[in-house]
Amino acid sequence: MKQLRLVCGLLAMCAAPLPHSLADSPVSDPWAPLDARPNPAWWSDAKFGLFIHWGPYAVPAFSAEKQYAEWYWMALRDRSRPDHAAVKAFHNATYGPDFDYRDFAPDFTAQFFDPQAWAQLFARSGARYVVLTSKHHDGFALWPSAEASRTWGRPWNAVEVGPQRDVLGDIATATREAGLKFGIYFSLYEWFNPLYREDPERYVAEHMMPQFKDVVTRYAPAVIFSDGEWDHPSATWRSPELLAWLFNESPAAADVVVNDRWGSETRHAHGGYYTTEYGSGMADATYPWEENRGMGHSYGYSRTENLADYTTGREFILMLADIVSRGGNFLLNIGPTADGRIPVIMQQRLTDIGDWLAINGEAIYGTRPWIRSTQWSAGTVRDQERGQYKSGYDILKLTVAPEAGMAVKELMFTRQGSDLFAICPALPPTQLRIRDLTPATDTLVTLLGYATPLAWTTEGDDTLITLPDLDVSRDGGRAAYVFKLAGALE
Repeated sequence: MKQLRLVCGLLAMCAAPLPHSLADSPVSDPWAPLDARPNPAWWSDAKFGLFIHWGPYAVPAFSAEKQYAEWYWMALRDRSRPDHAAVKAFHNATYGPDFDYRDFAPDFTAQFFDPQAWAQLFARSGARYVVLTSKHHDGFALWPSAEASRTWGRPWNAVEVGPQRDVLGDIATATREAGLKFGIYFSLYEWFNPLYREDPERYVAEHMMPQFKDVVTRYAPAVIFSDGEWDHPSATWRSPELLAWLFNESPAAADVVVNDRWGSETRHAHGGYYTTEYGSGMADATYPWEENRGMGHSYGYSRTENLADYTTGREFILMLADIVSRGGNFLLNIGPTADGRIPVIMQQRLTDIGDWLAINGEAIYGTRPWIRSTQWSAGTVRDQERGQYKSGYDILKLTVAPEAGMAVKELMFTRQGSDLFAICPALPPTQLRIRDLTPATDTLVTLLGYATPLAWTTEGDDTLITLPDLDVSRDGGRAAYVFKLAGALE
């Protein structure tokens, strides 16, 4: 394996020019040349993407409280899981104890699946890229994967069973026609794949690697969100070798961005961007990062989730603004039904975000963090929990509904060139004060969505902006207001 890593490092360094300091790195470190590759600019500019978790788990569409529905099969089998009892009881009562998870595949019909309608909704949401589960941990492939059916010993892809169509290809085509980038989620491991359970190294060589190369060659994804890496180090998964092929030989080489989930040691250590899941993201833009989460507690569609389980459109908009102000991207998940519908509540959340971005997208797309991301109010600043997985993130407490004595984010800042954007979750009565800012004298201040420039002045080190008379009937429900200070920065 050491020899394999050496070859991988040499191939990658020969194929792509690197900064001098990294080109001199020891070739025994296969990650050095891979980590040196800069992300294509489109990803840093896009800011907002959509995740889609869709597969046979959408048939039972069941999760225990605050659990993931797409983990149904594992929850059914693993007695140590906290959701095992609830899932097993539901399964036995609904389908019977002898009903195998794999028998859900024929009922994953996608009867009402309309990829063009999906893509139109995605575009309306304001998302700039879409990432679909090419296969989740159950191994069911949404494209005609020969490896899936061969190693499982039964039809186990969407062309041979269930939808009987190339779902991945259909969404890729429709998404691109709508002007969005298309990407895939790809699980390295498969829970109960017979070959994986028998011999992980053979599974990697005979199943995972050729399957990965097949899906990339067919669809040339612009994003690869790898997952299911935690059982083995990246050397076992042969991830450096695979990524060297991806960046140097694959049809996706020029455009593709990858995450950090390529081995048990790689999260927040290697990859094109770091991931956080149902968390608050990272504090700043020291390294590219992306927060991803579902609209409820699950990624896959769960029939057990009610309105109270769903985050509101306003919260998602405030999350997006907060995440972008700290240099991150936001990947928001939807979980379609087994018959191919995007639940109406999810459509409504997407259109909420899209309506806000239609007015205020200038403060999001293509922006970069300012020297400070936030202006805090008086009060105690909350120590924000950070973490890779399910760290606390109550955006309303951080902005418009603080606990007693706690500070809130009065403003969240982004910049584009010499223009500064101040995103305001709650307007003050008459004047907006931006502390510690002295704009250029010819700065033009506007409120996005209003054509008339706003009067402003300075007071000490602060800038005071006079607010316009707002039409409450028109703007009372706006999640956040954006002030553009054109030419304010050097």
